[in-house]
Amino acid sequence: MSGTPTVLFCVGATKAGTSWLYRHLHRHPDCHLRSIKELHYFDMLESGTQRRFRKLLREKIALLRAAIADGNPRPSLERQLRDALDWKAVIGAEGENLDAYLGYLSNGRGARPLVADITPAYALLPEARLHRMSEVAPRTRFLYLLRDPVARLWSQARMLAARRMGDIAEFPALAARMMETMITAIRDGVRDREDYIGAISRLRAAVAPDRLLIQFQEEMMTLPGLSRLQAFLGISDIAGDFEHRVHEGTPLSLPDDLRARARVALAPQYEFVASHFPDLPGNWRQNMTEVHG
Repeated sequence: MSGTPTVLFCVGATKAGTSWLYRHLHRHPDCHLRSIKELHYFDMLESGTQRRFRKLLREKIALLRAAIADGNPRPSLERQLRDALDWKAVIGAEGENLDAYLGYLSNGRGARPLVADITPAYALLPEARLHRMSEVAPRTRFLYLLRDPVARLWSQARMLAARRMGDIAEFPALAARMMETMITAIRDGVRDREDYIGAISRLRAAVAPDRLLIQFQEEMMTLPGLSRLQAFLGISDIAGDFEHRVHEGTPLSLPDDLRARARVALAPQYEFVASHFPDLPGNWRQNMTEVHG
């Protein structure tokens, strides 16, 4: 192992290109990413949910062992099992153990200069926890990806509906109900994954400016945008496969009435982002225009 790696925390946003980024970095020659994309280590510590994640991990390990025993030829399964067992050893202990956490990220990296934890749930963490994360290594980098708020919310609604549906015929109505529920929660003041205002404010208060990049997903998915991101991370400028989308979800058009209501509910998010990042992508500007006329 050569030197101390840079540690990247990609803290979201949910449904804003984090799976595509994981795939790109996983294949990048300067990066070492384990096969578990979302570790949830710091939200486990913050909320005391280690027991729940241990249970989920045990179930995953059992499924991987069963698949290997059944003769599944994919070599990636063996790697996934090794990674899961290594991670089980880290979260099996009570309390915080940053040495074990960093050891897990770095195990097997060789001389590659960057390791990463891509967990969108970290955007919900309080300022104090984010600041502590920024100091876990001499070089840390934080990335927060922004996607058009209405498109992101509808993508999340479709994801939730796909997980819960019993039959594909239920999908359109269930996705609409999920969207309706989330719009109502936003209008009632509930803050969740859509809250760019809170996440950006906490990140800027907790993380030094030279360690933080806030970038539009739409920008990342271009040659100049990806080059900017890779320069920020200190890794080689490698072209991305922009044609291949990861976990894009089941296609379904957003009903016009829900789109209009979502634009109104999310108007403060559009306005906040526009005030801090004036060079908005076109789809953001279109949705802002529809709200304000």
